Amino acid sequence: MSPQKRATFISSLVATLLVVLKLVIGILSGSVAVLASAIDSLLDMLVSIFNYFAISKSEEDPDASYQYGKGKVQAIAAVIEGTVISMSGLYIIYVAIEKLTAKSVTTLLTPSIVVMALSIVITYLLVQYLLKVAKQTNSLVIKADALHYQTDLWSNAAVLIALVLVSMTGIDAIDAIIGIGIGVYIIYSAYEIIKEGTQILLDHALDGEMVASIGEIISKHPEVTSYHWLRTRTDGSTNFVEFHMVLRPNMLLLEAHRIADQVEDSIMKLEPKNKWVITPHFDPYDDEQVNDAMLHGETLMKT
Repeated sequence: MSPQKRATFISSLVATLLVVLKLVIGILSGSVAVLASAIDSLLDMLVSIFNYFAISKSEEDPDASYQYGKGKVQAIAAVIEGTVISMSGLYIIYVAIEKLTAKSVTTLLTPSIVVMALSIVITYLLVQYLLKVAKQTNSLVIKADALHYQTDLWSNAAVLIALVLVSMTGIDAIDAIIGIGIGVYIIYSAYEIIKEGTQILLDHALDGEMVASIGEIISKHPEVTSYHWLRTRTDGSTNFVEFHMVLRPNMLLLEAHRIADQVEDSIMKLEPKNKWVITPHFDPYDDEQVNDAMLHGETLMKT
């Protein structure tokens, strides 16, 4: 089992445990904050299970039908996860407003406080584990999972504070107000997950610093005259790079390939944890303007 799959399996088990604890106490106590946290943990469990299968699919080798692999499954999973998180946030806000309107009373405060404190400890340990795996693998799904549980950590802390304040003051509205705050925070946290997943699905370029470093590696090779048409994208675990490099017109093909291998090796060292698919093109002269004109002409024909 790969580190990514193991991480999603463990997070699924942890989320299941938290769902049972929070759901029982949330229903018995009538605390909207605890119930909101239980619903969030239930979604965590479902998302982690989904992520397990998404990673399994993305790790499949390329085949005749999917020649670049299925890495973008992780991006699809991230968008779905972000959407689910947003929906849970909206539901929590709805339940909190309903409690404010009905003015219901929170009971079993001491057991609720104990459960939420235990949830914070368990969630903190899980977040540290997921962050470690995300750093090792650079997996978008694990990053999203870690971010998700980080928001849970803050929301659990907010619920605990709310319960303590209700216990001290007897003002049940605090529970509902904290619940609304958690809902808003959850929706806000989902934005980055959806954004990153969508960018990958739309073949967004690698970040500017990485692109600049790639360009610097190509241009600094002593036998490369110049380069153009540098294009990059990622599927979350594999970086794709294409570029044209200008070499001496009379250079042997064997020499050109040697230079390309050297450039590719240097580029791959920029992010050794990711896979790379690098496609260099050899030019005897700088034909960037000709290529741009041809591309523009093709675009006009299509439109």
